[in-house]
Amino acid sequence: MPAPEPRSGSEASGASPAASPIEALPAHPDTAGEHLVLRVLQASPHDTVGALRQRLAAGVEVDSAEAVYLLDARRRLLGRVPIARLLQARAEQRLADIAIAPVPAVRVNADQEHVASLAIQHGLTAVPVVDRRGHFAGVVPALALLEVLRREHVEDLHRFAGIGPEDTNRARDAVEAPPIRRARDRLPWLLVGLVGSMLATWIVAGFEATLQARVAIAFFVPGIVYLADAVGTQSEAIAVRGLSLSRLPLARLLAGELRTGLLIGLTLAVLVLGPVWWWFGDADLALAVAVALLAASACATTIGFALPWLLARTGRDPAFGSGPIATIIQDVLSLLIYFWTVQALLF
Repeated sequence: MPAPEPRSGSEASGASPAASPIEALPAHPDTAGEHLVLRVLQASPHDTVGALRQRLAAGVEVDSAEAVYLLDARRRLLGRVPIARLLQARAEQRLADIAIAPVPAVRVNADQEHVASLAIQHGLTAVPVVDRRGHFAGVVPALALLEVLRREHVEDLHRFAGIGPEDTNRARDAVEAPPIRRARDRLPWLLVGLVGSMLATWIVAGFEATLQARVAIAFFVPGIVYLADAVGTQSEAIAVRGLSLSRLPLARLLAGELRTGLLIGLTLAVLVLGPVWWWFGDADLALAVAVALLAASACATTIGFALPWLLARTGRDPAFGSGPIATIIQDVLSLLIYFWTVQALLF
């Protein structure tokens, strides 16, 4: 949408700094410029709290009033004063003395998801926007941030299930699309899952002699596969959004998730060891199930966390690391781990 003509600081908020001209601000879709509002509260850092209150009491016309933004004569952003802090301060205090600085800001062409992530990281209810020359232009307000987060959440839910290709517009209307189109969008990922399920069947058939020798081994296959899937799904959900928000190195994040998987697996193993031993009267079988749960959980968290990153590195949205592909990988590995553990401990 075309950006409205920017108003000066005095026009927008009765602030004292003069407004230097702002360059024309493009409003490309899915960027900060699309959600930018220009009329916000502005003031000079040398103004007093009492003077600003008087100007506000006289009446101002703004589109966002979460904070007062402090600008110099060249419209450089120096700090921000939340309205709550302004109301609590003494009248004789200077705005510079109660301001929060530095203030994170984004360029007008910044991706909207990055803008929302910045707001979450810094606890901002509105994100300041600057033009190419660093001049303060306005803010992305709270309602726009909520809309961005809601839209991205819906897209991630679609991709989390492997629905739809990279085109985000198709992901948004996947629910309303004709049945033929829905099937066309979903089938490619499900076909990958079909191939993987055939591989899982072949793995189980390869251990036919083991299952015939100890039928009770088969009783725990569904439980181990399900628990590994559940653990992996949790890691996938964390990775899909967490990788775009965190600034820590990948190796550190992956190591932390692996330790988490080991802790979860150890807890599940301890909980299952006693009941299986008591119910079947077989200590070796109980130990095999417990060890398999421990190893499968550790593998599932690692795969669930690393696969979205690998897809992101190849230029795909990290959300595509979830769904059928990750599930079938975890299923196959869980089966292999379980049967190898059983053979090592029982035969």
